[in-house]
Amino acid sequence: MVALDGPAGTGKSTVAKRLASALDARYLDTGSMYRAVALAVLRAGVDPADQVKVAEVADTAVLLVGTSPEKPGITLDGDDVSAEIRGPEVSLAVSPVSATRHVREVLVAQQRAIIADALDHVGGIVVEGRDIGTVVSPEAPLKVFLTASADARAARRTKQDSAAGRQSTVDAALADVQRRDRYDSTRAVSPMKAADDAVEVDNTDLDLAGTVTALLELVERRGLRVTG
Repeated sequence: MVALDGPAGTGKSTVAKRLASALDARYLDTGSMYRAVALAVLRAGVDPADQVKVAEVADTAVLLVGTSPEKPGITLDGDDVSAEIRGPEVSLAVSPVSATRHVREVLVAQQRAIIADALDHVGGIVVEGRDIGTVVSPEAPLKVFLTASADARAARRTKQDSAAGRQSTVDAALADVQRRDRYDSTRAVSPMKAADDAVEVDNTDLDLAGTVTALLELVERRGLRVTG
């Protein structure tokens, strides 16, 4: 198993999917799960800051998360929300929703079950998020904290949004990246931080291929190639 943590805009999702494909492993985007719950909260007309009502929504939301690195996807109550969870409304709501203790308890339990299933059936999984190495799977044999400068992350986020047909500017993306960094690193429950034994990889000056190569080298050093 590879636990891949880091702040918004580092390219974790793309890197994790490429790494999982190269390893013939499964892939789990834990952030999509928090985004799906945030969407459920918005659909229910609940204030994302109302932790009691947010917890109630989390208890009733039915998530189905794909673990294929080629076509992961996620459904909420039977509805494919893979694209909708990337919208600006969800991006604003996901930080307070993910800071709700009960939401994290519910989703961490689901994430651990998905990881266990992948390890039992295919022998490996790449899991990305913000608390994988510290909370979800502190026993992971390889923990990576992927980081990059705020400016580089904002530029990447803008390019990603434009490619997906979402309106964005570098200034707006930078403000959002900095807001998420502050919120994620200072929240009381499972704050974003590198695990003590995580390997930090700064990909400010690395492209996608270079980042994946660096991670594959770490995997090889740990002897973590999936064998079947």
